[in-house]
Amino acid sequence: MEKIIDEKQQGNSLVMEPQSGNGKKLMIESYGCQMNFSDSEIVASILAKEGFNTTQSLEEADLVLINTCSIRDKAEQTVRKRLEKYNAVKKINPGMKVGVLGCMAERLKAKFLEEEKIVDLVVGPDAYKDLPNLINEVEEGRNAVNVILSKDETYGDISPVRLQSNGVSAFVSITRGCDNMCTFCVVPFTRGRERSRDPQSILEEVNDLAAKGFKEITLLGQNVDSYLWYGGGLKKDFKNASEIQKATATNFAGLLKLVAEAHPKMRIRFSTSNPQDMTLDVIETMAKYPNICRYIHLPVQSGSDRILKEMNRLHTRQEYFELIDNIRKLMPDCAISQDMITGFPTETEEDHQDTLSLMEYVKYDFGFMFAYSERPGTMAARKLEDDVPEKVKKRRLTEIVNLQQEHSHYRTKQFLGKTVEVLIEKESKKSNLHWSGRTTQNTVAVFPKENYKVGDFVNVKINDCTSATLIGEAVGYSENN
Repeated sequence: MEKIIDEKQQGNSLVMEPQSGNGKKLMIESYGCQMNFSDSEIVASILAKEGFNTTQSLEEADLVLINTCSIRDKAEQTVRKRLEKYNAVKKINPGMKVGVLGCMAERLKAKFLEEEKIVDLVVGPDAYKDLPNLINEVEEGRNAVNVILSKDETYGDISPVRLQSNGVSAFVSITRGCDNMCTFCVVPFTRGRERSRDPQSILEEVNDLAAKGFKEITLLGQNVDSYLWYGGGLKKDFKNASEIQKATATNFAGLLKLVAEAHPKMRIRFSTSNPQDMTLDVIETMAKYPNICRYIHLPVQSGSDRILKEMNRLHTRQEYFELIDNIRKLMPDCAISQDMITGFPTETEEDHQDTLSLMEYVKYDFGFMFAYSERPGTMAARKLEDDVPEKVKKRRLTEIVNLQQEHSHYRTKQFLGKTVEVLIEKESKKSNLHWSGRTTQNTVAVFPKENYKVGDFVNVKINDCTSATLIGEAVGYSENN
């Protein structure tokens, strides 16, 4: 299944498409979450102003940057293997410089220069504006490090260079960092405190994308539901600052409304949500605007109240069910996906069965499932023994993946005989005679090309399906064209 993955399938990279220019050549690879891919676009924009061309060829690159993920040990090992590849090339091209960006850079800091001898610079997620200075230091023969976390950097003033863009969909970052101290997660330590971006700068970026013909955006944040911006200026009729802030604040529901109304024919997605922070007004706003996609990625991590407490997830199993029920009530056609960790410290067979029963209740459309991987520096690593045997973790993971496969097929079969709107994104991987796109529920659909093109909204009648893909035939353009 394309959307059901385990820890063995992590490590997809993004290589920049060639851009025009006359400077040195830069290659970026990105691993991990969507935010890393978005950050690479910011880095590309910063360095484009310094005259860097981009290339897909490692052998001809003057500067190689790898944007890293620390969420699991598997992701870090993938990065180290890529650095081995860079080392082989660097022996042929000793002038090539190598930099590590992102969460792994923040976690290991200057230690990275000692562990990986070929690394010339280490740059944390909040220090990308300092890249030109750091590169100058490297060119003068010094290693360079900047991993200082910021309380206010959002990169809202930088227009990202769209990498490998299909001209159809794009990421728009709205928040950075996370204040939810889940005991298994390194993100608060590698990306710092939550801060939200000025809604006006977000809208300006969306406006620019719409003007360039993009048809879909994804609003990105480690926790989008925590988005909160105080602004709007002083008003004489308010008695104190707290009243002014309250009256002029934009929360996530307000931001969704702002973007949805500005571009009623543009699809809007968002990721990622945290169950403890998703409020009813967000669901109500989604239900009100048809251009907000009927899809929520709602990580739960475990179905056991005891394990949720150990994870410091500030919601219970029952509260999660209530949230699911509200989504189903207001948007019966809304797809829901999950993140799930199996084998968390102290997890018993009863806890595991609670997770399976939660999955039976929700019947997720798809999911991202992993065996627990202890991350240095997290509360779980400091306080809890990683006591679930690897064999047990893998067996439980297999059971979760198999159940999700059943549920995914159950969900795709609900589309049989129906006509759905699909936004064409690319050629099908399996046939150059078919287009591939996604429904509003984020389900992949493929159908014969005929005379349609990338970027078209097409009505597709679904005749068949797998557990991951809808198969159909186009019956005309949708009203969004």
